[in-house]
Amino acid sequence: MTTIPTVTLNNGVEMPQLGFGVFQVPDLAECEAAVSDALAAGYRLIDTATAYQNEAAVGRAIQKSGIDRKDLFITSKLWVSEFTYERAKQGIDESLQRLGLDYMDLYLLHQPYGDTMGAWRALEEAYHAGKIRAIGVSNFYADQLKNLELTMTVQPALNQIEVNPWYQQPKEVQFNQHEQVRVEAWAPFAEGKQGLFTNATIAKIAQAHGKSNGQVILRWLLQRGITVIPKSVHRSRMVENMAVFDFELSDAEMQTMASLDQGVSQFFDHRDPVTIEQIFGASLKKLHE
Repeated sequence: MTTIPTVTLNNGVEMPQLGFGVFQVPDLAECEAAVSDALAAGYRLIDTATAYQNEAAVGRAIQKSGIDRKDLFITSKLWVSEFTYERAKQGIDESLQRLGLDYMDLYLLHQPYGDTMGAWRALEEAYHAGKIRAIGVSNFYADQLKNLELTMTVQPALNQIEVNPWYQQPKEVQFNQHEQVRVEAWAPFAEGKQGLFTNATIAKIAQAHGKSNGQVILRWLLQRGITVIPKSVHRSRMVENMAVFDFELSDAEMQTMASLDQGVSQFFDHRDPVTIEQIFGASLKKLHE
């Protein structure tokens, strides 16, 4: 079984470099089975969120695994509909209850909208109370992250953002790393958009190492100092995604990968007002109910 190396967050907590994500696995039986398979394969970092509506399934897989709790690293995220101080306090407890855990290893603000400051204060309290070992954010741009850092007392330990070959975000990654905030890539495979898994440029690098396009992408991210959480419901792919610690990309290969950057999100623009209204409007309006 592959042993996944760890990295140390800015508060001294260790986390695996590579984990397993469960975004878009809303079927609870399928999610529970997938997490069980992932744990059996050797994954110890599991990433879920309130918005994924599968925390309970993740929790059941954890309980059934028989793995010592201290050997697991469980991440979840608070949705924007709970972004006030009081609602966030309740949301943290509800995540713990659904997961069936006494504490979470990492808890994130899922988006940079709504009362992020009030929600962050609740995360800080839970952190000091031992309910969460590390707290962080997701989808925060550099200015939003800096604003939070300047107004709160606990610095975010991690920022989970979109990073893949088509959207590499070099300036955002560099800023977070300069601030000692760990970068974690969501959608590292861009959901296979634009033929990512068969791209000829990546395939040439893959062939040189006897690896797949997906493995080269994960290795490229790891060598940029980025944590990765690829998702799959197939056991063979789970195992394949872990087999990325026995080779290294050369400087030239890293530069070739960098040349693929299109500088455009493969999903949506987090700063477009119309998009914000469409995706987050209903959730944010719940704050006034």
